[in-house]
Amino acid sequence: MELTPPRALVVAGLFGGLVGWVIGATAEAFDLVAPPVPWTAPVGLALIVALVGALAYSTRQRIQVRRQRMDPQRAVAFLVLGKASALAGALVAGVYFGYALRYLTRLDAPGPRERVIASAVCVVAGLALCAVGMLLERACKVPRDTDPDDPGSDTPR
Repeated sequence: MELTPPRALVVAGLFGGLVGWVIGATAEAFDLVAPPVPWTAPVGLALIVALVGALAYSTRQRIQVRRQRMDPQRAVAFLVLGKASALAGALVAGVYFGYALRYLTRLDAPGPRERVIASAVCVVAGLALCAVGMLLERACKVPRDTDPDDPGSDTPR
């Protein structure tokens, strides 16, 4: 299994930006009040970032630094969580960025200003989730042993 390519993250972010833009445009097209961005969104994202970040740190310490073995199923689960977090973070950052762009020219009104500010915080949290997801992915990579006395040292564990 390979690490998530940067192109996939860019595509997820662009797709998310399009979705965020369309949400704002649809609300305006039907003369509806655009949905506000609740402050629980960035708080929830920050909690997820903290959890995935802590998992990335502990996994890196275990595999890369202390060179301890990890159950293969657990390592694959962490790798998949890292991939999912990176892609979801890029998608979430894109959605909130596209949504904020829709209201960037109307900062004089309190509603759009609140949407832009909360969306900006969500963009930062989404980018942080993307970053810690990539760190978790890379933490799961098993280093090669270089012991010349061990005949199986060239194969990854």
